[in-house]
Order: sequence, then structure tokens, then C-alpha cells
Amino acid sequence: MESKRQKRRVQRCEGTASVPQFTNSPTVIVMVGLPARGKTYISKKLTRYLNWIGVSTRAFNVGQYRRDATRSYNSFEFFRADNEEAMKIRKACAISALRDVCDFFTRDRGQVAVFDATNTTPDRRELILDLAKGNGYKVFFVESICDDPEIIAENIKEVKLSSPDYLNCDKEEAVNDFLKRIECYKINYVPLDDTKDRKLSYIKIFNVGSRYLVNRVQDHIQSRIVYYLMNIHVTPRSIYLSRHGESELNLVGRIGGDTGLSPRGAQYACALEKYVREQSISDLKVWTSHMKRTIQTAEALGVQYEQWKALNEIDAGVCEEMSYEEIQEHFPEEFALRDQDKYRYRYPKGESYEDLVQRLEPVIMELERQENVLVICHQAVMRCLLAYFLDKSASELPYLKCPLHTVLKLTPVAYGCRVESVFLNIEAVNTHRDKPENVDVNRDPEEALETVPDHI
Repeated sequence: MESKRQKRRVQRCEGTASVPQFTNSPTVIVMVGLPARGKTYISKKLTRYLNWIGVSTRAFNVGQYRRDATRSYNSFEFFRADNEEAMKIRKACAISALRDVCDFFTRDRGQVAVFDATNTTPDRRELILDLAKGNGYKVFFVESICDDPEIIAENIKEVKLSSPDYLNCDKEEAVNDFLKRIECYKINYVPLDDTKDRKLSYIKIFNVGSRYLVNRVQDHIQSRIVYYLMNIHVTPRSIYLSRHGESELNLVGRIGGDTGLSPRGAQYACALEKYVREQSISDLKVWTSHMKRTIQTAEALGVQYEQWKALNEIDAGVCEEMSYEEIQEHFPEEFALRDQDKYRYRYPKGESYEDLVQRLEPVIMELERQENVLVICHQAVMRCLLAYFLDKSASELPYLKCPLHTVLKLTPVAYGCRVESVFLNIEAVNTHRDKPENVDVNRDPEEALETVPDHI
């Protein structure tokens, strides 16, 4: 049982006994469940999603704190409830992680912290609730419940055997040890109770999404978390991202517009059809934007496709169909401002990358629901989608390389995404422009005009 002294020590991480909770108070997402139930998988995906939509989020994996504290792992005996010395270490690691949660909220101005641990006892959950009450945080529990032996076995095989705990360990021995570790947790595991815990906010996920139970969602962030968690799945699949074939405006170095394909762009569409056919992809869905160049690329595939207005290229506003040289000449202030913060910069009467991310959220949600999908889109759109799957920051996103006539095959794996880049051997113009060097984001725009680079 957690001691009162330990609870008070965690409460005082903000120097107060109790703080009022406000609408925009930080949120602690608390994972709950036995080992090998996908908690870290959920934690990482949720953290990636929230950061992508602009909610500052960080995951705190207590298992890593334990590994840092002990430096070596011997056996499941460490997790026995009657191993007093190990229990002290485990409690200390949880408290250390909670202190770091507090630091993240205060020092880094974070909005959401994901507390990734088993949290299988009411005492441990009460410790976290006391912390939240003492600091004005909101708490949302995510409990993963799984009794399907095949799912558990697959999780152990895919994730746990590659853990540092079992480095250079015989696979069969590692599996047996981990199964005994699970049994240690089962002894004291008390799931969230639909009656006793009815005042808490939580979602229960049964057998990786076969059923859900949601209780007392408090705010907009929690509702988005619930919506996201109810859409993700673990079915093996691949997502294929491709820009349209080279367009007529690409050839003359102009941005935006709605022109058709160049002759080489048409060749790429045929090459894409051959690539897709050779892959023999099961039940492939094809999505395009509403713009001619993506539709013409999809037409060559000879299959049904679905048009999404949300996949249209970033709106360059008054700069549509202009070259970078013309933008520099006619809108020098805008030119300089975009180099200072390309992610948040909004074209006059147009959009920013930040706007585009918000526009693409329904596409991401549907991609999470689907299995095999080919998305034929545009450079800025592809950068936003790629940033989600590869967990790239807002500063990295606008400079991701998404060349023409290249397919990116994304295959979700345990805690991330494997990327395969396939150039289909049809030459095209290079539309990528590197991030300018020595740009001060705090610099006055008028000063920045004195050293405007040759691109936007």
C-alpha cells in the first residue's frame, strides 16, 4: 500500500495541497492493465496523434524508469508482491515519473501527459488521483482488458521479446519468464469498477477494440481521445502515399493551381498502375483529392477511387499559380515571414500547414480505420500525413521530402512505422526546397527582408 508520506511528497511537486481544476487544466492519461495488453502501443499512438493536432503531449513509461534504476533484469521474481525491496524500487520509480509529469506541465507548459504503467491496484490509482487533485490536473483512465490468448501471445512475441529486459535471452525462456511476470500482476489486479469508480473518467478497451465502455468524458480533449481510441486497430496493413504525376504547372515552377498532368506525369500514372498491379494488394482502396492532377493519376489505375476535398493541396491564396520568384518580388514581407515559421505561416487569403493538419484530421481518422489504402495527393498534404505516421514535429513537417513519381509504403509496426521509398523510374522536376539556414524565428520581419533566400 502507498504510504501517506509518499502521497504527500508527490502532491508537493507543485508546492500546494490543492488547486482548483479549470476547463483548460492539464490532463493526465493513466494507462491501466496487465502486461502485454497493448498499453505502450496505445500510449505511443495517442501521444503521436495529440502532438500532431497541436496538443503538447509526452508519454512517461514507468518501465523505462525501472530499467534506469536497476540497470539489469534477472527474472519475474522482481515483480512478486512479496518482494519488498523490489516493491520499494517500483514505487520510487512511479513517484519519480509523476514528478516529471509535474515538471512537464509547469516548466514545459505541456497539456497532456500519458502515464504508461500497469496501475493495476486502487492504491496506485489513488496516488495519481491525489496528485491530480493537489495540482488541479484532470485524470482520464485508459484500461486495456484482454483475455484472448492469441492476442496476448502475439503481443509478447512482437514487443516484449525485443525488450531490453530480454536482451540475448533464449526466446522460449523469455516467454516463460514474461508469462510468470503477468501472473505476479494478476494477484493484485483490480480493474476499474463500473459502480465504485463511476465518478472517474475512463474508457475501457476490450480485446483490442472488439468492445468499448466509456464513462464520464469531461471535456473536448477527452472526447477526441475517446474518438481516436475507438478508431485505431492492429490489423496488419500498408498505407501507400504518392503525389500525383508531374503537372503542367510543376514544369514551369508555379505553385498550386488545378492543371492536368504533363507527358511525364501521364507516364508515371501508367507506371503506378503497373506497380499497384504487381503488388497484388488485398482490397486496396484508392483516395484522391478533387484536383485534376490526382484524378488523372488515379484514372490510369483502372479501379474505383474515392475523392476527398480534404486532400486538396494547401491553398496558397493570392500566391496561387505564382512562381517563387514572383512571390519574392510582389510579396517580399510574406516571403520573409514564411521562412521564419513555415508551419504556422498562412498565405494571404489562403492556408498554413497548421490549417492543413486540422483539415486532414478526418482523413487520418479514416486511415486508422481502414486496411490497405493508396492516397494520391499533393506535396504539402503528403508531408502532413507522413509527419503523423513518422511522429515528426511541427518544425520538421514542412521540410519532409516527398518527391514526385515516388511511392512511400508505410507499414505500421509495434511502436512505429516502417517506410519503404519506391521510385518508379520516371523523371520529374524537383519541387523540394530545403529549410533556409540561420533563420531567427524571433527576428523582426522587416530585418529578415534584408537577407531573403532564393526560395519560399
